[in-house]
Amino acid sequence: MVSGVKNKTMKSGMVILFYLLTTAFMAQAAGIALHATRVIYPAGAKQTSLSLSNSDTKGRYLINAWVDNGSEQKEKGFIITPPLFVSEANSENTLRIIYAGPPLPADRESVFWLNVKAIPAVEKASIEGKNVLQLAILSRIKLFVRPGNLPQPPENAPAQLRFKRTGMQLNITNPSPYYVSLVNLKLGTQKLPNIMAAPKETTPVPVPAAIEGNISFQTVNDYGALTPVQQGVMQ
Repeated sequence: MVSGVKNKTMKSGMVILFYLLTTAFMAQAAGIALHATRVIYPAGAKQTSLSLSNSDTKGRYLINAWVDNGSEQKEKGFIITPPLFVSEANSENTLRIIYAGPPLPADRESVFWLNVKAIPAVEKASIEGKNVLQLAILSRIKLFVRPGNLPQPPENAPAQLRFKRTGMQLNITNPSPYYVSLVNLKLGTQKLPNIMAAPKETTPVPVPAAIEGNISFQTVNDYGALTPVQQGVMQ
């Protein structure tokens, strides 16, 4: 998906820079790979970190990182160091994430999005007089701020989900304090959209009117792995 286009006209040619929006490890195609598909930030901790690597043996990349609230609005409460740097060829780097904003809810997780943009370096001499297309990869992964002393471990949360069919809508109630990312969600044999059920809330999912059957789903754990298929409990 193309999230934005930036055109820059040069004296003797044109550089067109496309920003491609991806998630998780898609940046690896450009030589840059994030070492996690999600970040868990323990509330109260001074900082957490995310490693990334540049597997390109020759290419250098300009890396820009920031946190948004899911609506593409930057979260000023987060500080990332370094926010802008050059990743050298065949190297590894570490992003340090610091939360310095107002207190977040202590009885449930909060979710944000970590953005890492990788822009390949171009030698001026190599593009003089040419039209050049550059691809900049923007990777977005979830950043969960998790309070300490929650009453249960996160792996228990999926079993607490409750499902209720109301007309053309399936309501997913999550009484746990954790966000639960559901994938391969099915009603009978009908695959439904992937969804993230917010803690202590009910999340609606549209369903076709004629579809009936049992609920089954998988979830994504803290390590980005899929859990075994589970059967949903209908109310």
